[in-house]
Order: sequence, then C-alpha cells, then structure tokens
Amino acid sequence: MSALTTGTTPHAESHGRHPLAGLTLAALGVVYGDIGTSPLYAFREAFNGAHAIPLTPENVFAVLSMMVWSVTVVVAIKYVLIMLRFDNRGEGGVLALLSVTTQMVRDRPRLAWLLSMLGAFAVSLFYGDAVITPAISVLSAVEGVHIAYPGLEHAVVPVSMLILIGLFSIQRHGVAAVGSLFGPVMILWFTTLAVLGVVSIAETPMVLRAINPTYAFGFALEHPGWAFLAISAVFLCLTGAEALYGDMGHFGPKPVRIAWFGFVFPALMINYFGQGALVLRQPEAAKNPFYLLAPEALLVPMVALATVATVIASQATIAGAFSATQNASRLNFLPRLRVLHTSETRQGQIYIPLVNWLLLALVLMLVLMFRSSERLADAYGVAVAGDLLLSSVMLVIALPFASGRLRWLWPFFVIVGAFEALFFASNATKFFDGGWFPLLLGVVLFTVLSTWRRGIEIMRARKDPSLRGVGDGLHLDLADIPRVPGTAVFFSSSAGGCPSAFLHNLKHNKVVHEQTVFLTVIFEDAPHVPDNERVEVMRGENGIVRIVAHFGFREDPDIKLVMQLAAIKGVFVDVNETSYFTSKPTVVSVSKRGLFSWRRSLFGWMLQNSTSVANYFGLPPNRVIELGAQVGI
Repeated sequence: MSALTTGTTPHAESHGRHPLAGLTLAALGVVYGDIGTSPLYAFREAFNGAHAIPLTPENVFAVLSMMVWSVTVVVAIKYVLIMLRFDNRGEGGVLALLSVTTQMVRDRPRLAWLLSMLGAFAVSLFYGDAVITPAISVLSAVEGVHIAYPGLEHAVVPVSMLILIGLFSIQRHGVAAVGSLFGPVMILWFTTLAVLGVVSIAETPMVLRAINPTYAFGFALEHPGWAFLAISAVFLCLTGAEALYGDMGHFGPKPVRIAWFGFVFPALMINYFGQGALVLRQPEAAKNPFYLLAPEALLVPMVALATVATVIASQATIAGAFSATQNASRLNFLPRLRVLHTSETRQGQIYIPLVNWLLLALVLMLVLMFRSSERLADAYGVAVAGDLLLSSVMLVIALPFASGRLRWLWPFFVIVGAFEALFFASNATKFFDGGWFPLLLGVVLFTVLSTWRRGIEIMRARKDPSLRGVGDGLHLDLADIPRVPGTAVFFSSSAGGCPSAFLHNLKHNKVVHEQTVFLTVIFEDAPHVPDNERVEVMRGENGIVRIVAHFGFREDPDIKLVMQLAAIKGVFVDVNETSYFTSKPTVVSVSKRGLFSWRRSLFGWMLQNSTSVANYFGLPPNRVIELGAQVGI
C-alpha cells in the first residue's frame, strides 16, 4: 500500500507535493485492483458451476441488471459517497469505523463492547479475503492459458503457485520500486476492459436494456429461487468495495471518488455488459466470457495483462493484511509482532514476516484444494459479504446515538444492511462447497483477537496485586534510598502507579538512578497524533519524571523522537547512554481448569512469543535489562 496521507491527517502537508491527478492515478493502482479484476470471474459464475442458473436471454438481462444496481447502491452510494465520510482523522477501514462508532456510544459500555466484538470479527473476515484474493485472482488470470492453448490446462495450477510464491517472496523488499507502475498498468487494464466491452456491445446493443432495474425485480418475483442463487455470483462484482474505505487514508476521499466515477465504474459496467452481449450472441462463450471477448490474436497478451493486474490486486491485499495486523496490535487485539519497514522515506510500507508466510501457506493450500477459480469463487463471497454486512450492522447500532445529520443515515444502512444480509445468505448456501473456509478462518482469528484482548484486560487488572498500595511513583518516598549515577528508563503499561520493573529493581538492588524516568507509550484510537500533543511530562518531588508518549495506531513508536520532544520540556535523556528496564510477565494458572481454560493457555503462549519491548521500540540491545514477573490468571 502506498503511504500517502490524506489532507485531513496531521501530515496534510504531504498533499502539497502530490497533485490531485497523481493521487488519483495512485488510487487506481492500489484501491481498485481487487474490484477491477472481478470481471475475470463474476459474470461467468452466474451461469457455471453447481449454483448456476439457466442460460437464457431473460436471465442474462436479469443478472446484468442486478450487477449494475448492486454496484451502484453498495459501492457507489454506500462506500464512495457515504462511508468515506466516516473517517477517523482521515483514516478508513474496519478499525477506524470501530473507533468512530464506539465514540458515538461512549456512554453505553455494553454497546461499546458489542461494537468491539463486531469489529474484531470483521477484521477476522478480512483475513479470509486476504487469503482468497491472491488465489482466485491469479488462478483466474492464468486460466486464460488453456483458452489459448487447450493442451496446457494442466499447467494452470503449477504456474499459479510459482507466481504466488514469487509474489510473497518479494514482500520483504517492499513495493516502493514498483508502486509507481501500478497506476499506469491499471489504466491500461481498465481501458482494455472498456474497449473490449464497447466492441461487443456495438454488435448487440440491445443488451443495454438491462440497465432498467425492472429486469432485476421481475426476475426476483418470477424466479425467487434462481434469483437467490444468482445473488452469490452477482456479489462477486462487489469484492474489493471495502478497499475503498480501507485505503482512504492513503489518498483522501476526493481522488478515490474521481477515479471511481470518472474511470473505474464506467469501465467495469461496460465490460460486464460486453460479456452479456457476447453470451447473447454465442451461448457457448459462457464458459469464460471474459477471455472470449478478446480477438484470438490478442488472447496471449490479455492473459499477460490480466496476470499483472491480478498480481497488483493481490499486492494491495497483502499490504492491507500487514497494515491491519499492525493496527490490531496497536489497539490490543494482537500481541507485539516483528515489523520491518521497507521504505526509508514512506511511512506505512511495512513487512511482517509471520503474517507473510502464514498467508502464503494458506494461499497455496487453497490453490491445491480448489484448483480452479470457479470452485474457489464458492468460498470467496462469504468473507467479503460478512465484512460488508458487519460494517452496516455497526452503523445501525451506533447511528441512533450520533450527533448532527449523521443519525439521519440510519434508515439507509438498515435498508442496505438488509440487502447485504441477502448477499451473505446466498453465499452461505455455498458453505459445503468452500464457504466453510473463510468462516472457519474468521472464527479462529476472532478467537485469537478476543482472547488476547480479554487476557490483556485481566492481566492489567491482576498484575502485581500486592503493589497496589504503593500509589503513584511520583509521590513515593525515596529519601533514604541510595542514588547511583546515570539515567534509567522504566517502561510502564499505564500512565499511573509504578512500573513493576522499577519496584522489582528497588526491591532487589535497593538503589535509584540519579535520573529516573517512567515511560508510557499509549496508542490512541486516532491514526496520527501531532507532535505538539505527543509528549506529556510530569515531575515528582522525589526526582522521578513520568513521560507519557502518544502515537496513532498507524504510527511507529519512535523513542528518539519522544526524548527530543521531552528535551524541549526540560527532560534531557541520552538515548544511547541510558539503561532501559522492562518486564515480561509470565501467566500462571491460579484458578481451576474449566471449559475455557484452553484460552488461558493460548494467551500465555501468545504472551511468551510476542516481540519483546526492546525489539518493538528498537532499543540499544546492550542497554536493556529485562525483569521477569508472574501474573496469576
């Protein structure tokens, strides 16, 4: 993902260096890769496979009508026009929506808890999308090979796996070098979609009658069973809609809207109608209407272009998974993980090795299990439909408590949520054909996220119970404690009380450093925190200084920056000559084993395998002292 920031963030000055045209071009390359490659398989799925409907001219008109109006309502109206307004200091995505909605119900703890759980499950379903998107996109592109050369059908799976292995292997090098090529390639892609569609529509112009919504409504009334089945195929043209919202913070809403209405939306609809026109002329083309739109001489170049486009779509999804993981960790849904930065100049371009290789293993497993994009499409819609539905449900819960005009959007989200529930129900009929996979993955990940969140809450409540009477360390009587030269920084998880590492050091070594600093790093619900609000400094009469540093969930904790800002307020700390004291708790069972005791074991395992404070904050390795502590849960 690009690291460009929106004008509403504290880094708004970056927009001055990126004209609107450049941001719009970049948005084409990142935001629309997923939804832009849907024509490879969406229309085809309505008339192929176990859930296909009969191929008749009336049904072709109905499916096209359902597609154009579904995209219009869900993508154009819900996401492009409305959801981009629900930003958290310019940032979008499920976690930003969670912050916005919980703020609306801040006086209602139970609703806030419910929204947190819905948000966590929505993030979990996003990972299902992140696994399936590379698999189905690359498979659907490479499948064009056996259209051009029928004898090479056996090569589709191996070639797809090689492309995917290569894609995940280069993640550690970052995408900065090739990111500038994404926009121009996607312009070529969408232009090609439109040109192929126009040529086909010109041969069968009557297909344009499907713009009339009465075809969709009439089909639903006359053939409700077929319509219910077709909905799951129609939904595939919406996959990637959540990226519009999730990537808003990288470009701002205006470039995203311009790219959608000015280029992407028309190109997609023209291509879908072109595929419909082709099937009306040649019903046998329904087996792969996308590639059969192209002249035979251009089939191989089309396969190559489609492969590049799907790699771009996959790249954006993978980068989104890295970003979502980092943000979830900052909001205490996941433990600290090893994060590598792949760009020296652009914030946000990150690589998380554990996530990368887990994604690759799951993607390759999917390719080997399903072996075709047609079979994999059965699994695809469930994850995305659940994600879209949950976003509407969260707003339906929170909007009645919103202030101003926002609350008047409540009826709209009730209606859209009802349609999205139909999309989800239709896709759920494919549960035994592959839909079980993203749901199972979502449940597993939700269990992990909720276990960590709950474990942290319990641990903080029970950590060092014998020391609760100590009070705030700034008022601790240290008059009779010997002072030793140097500066010591003690990391604390809360902005009050005494760090457990300080108390253990005092208990065992019976000394206090000349300059003692309690440092707390707090990740706010906001994506960014301006530097003038980043550092708070409090001084105690006993000489101890407490520093509370604030970072947004999209920012990296920079200890050097914290100390530079603290120096402005009179606290001078030499980062490389300071001793850093941290503590790493160990979970100890103090209650009887029960039905859910495995969650305690899971939390303990996650805690022990999380990245240490020293690595997470990039502390000098020869200046860190780690003290252990046991916490009963």
